Amino acid sequence: MTGTAGSRVLYGCMGLGGSWDDSAYTAADIGHAEAAVGAALDAGITAFDHADIYRYGKSEAVFGEVLAASPGLRERITLQTKCGIRLPGSERRGLYDLRGPGIVRRVEESLARLRTDTLDVLLLHRPDPLARPDEIAEALGSLHRQGLVKQFGVSNMSAAQIAHLQAQLDVPLVVNQLEMSLGHRDWVEGGVTVNTAAASENGFPHGTVEYCSANGIGLQAWGALARGRFTGSKPTPAGELIGALAESKGTTPETIVLWWLQRHPAGIAPVIGTSRPERITACRDAVSREPELTHEEWYDLWTSARGAPLP
Repeated sequence: MTGTAGSRVLYGCMGLGGSWDDSAYTAADIGHAEAAVGAALDAGITAFDHADIYRYGKSEAVFGEVLAASPGLRERITLQTKCGIRLPGSERRGLYDLRGPGIVRRVEESLARLRTDTLDVLLLHRPDPLARPDEIAEALGSLHRQGLVKQFGVSNMSAAQIAHLQAQLDVPLVVNQLEMSLGHRDWVEGGVTVNTAAASENGFPHGTVEYCSANGIGLQAWGALARGRFTGSKPTPAGELIGALAESKGTTPETIVLWWLQRHPAGIAPVIGTSRPERITACRDAVSREPELTHEEWYDLWTSARGAPLP
């Protein structure tokens, strides 16, 4: 399985909705969302990733405005959102909350903001150490039976956490979304630093990628463009290599960065989070073309980004 419902690339909507506070969104914020969504669709991207906390719910709300203004669009796209993080409020600090009733309530709130009757995928955003798997199972089962959510997944969870949760669920977990990029390489570094001194410095839970691949759990990579670290104006050795590869293959540096993820046999689906239409458009070839990186080029990119040879 690749990404969400076979999606090669997802558009991450965290940048939509205006400011990171509980103020109201504006007409300009809706226009900004329309431009970003339009660019994503033009690039062939039809899967959209949300979370109930993005811009304090405004990312979902402005996307709902886009859907309301575009009859038939909902049927053409895959829509996923996340719940499980509660942002700081006037009377409490931020926390994680995967209590069953809260999951159901937050899904209902997301559906209202998105102006849709069902979610294609719901992800549990972060592990909650106080969560009861049986309570989560009851909530997810109820959402599924009511037709409010079609599929379920997790985000930022290890193999052991997924297995512990799945053992209680009647519905399969089909996605794990993790930070993965040419700039955030713990997920791949951990596999080759086994039995070296560097292994103790790697915090990524070893075996998670392999577990997901073996169990049909699609991997989605948030932060896939590495926040422009290799495609911006500041020259770096890795950036220069990316530029040269892009020119030789008739594509863009952004595509090369995404191809590096997609070339991995686990079938990683990048989530691109930029809200700039021109950068979204620059990712088009990652949707329409298979990764055109040789074995050697993939390793050249890795070693260049890490700034040191492999062990």
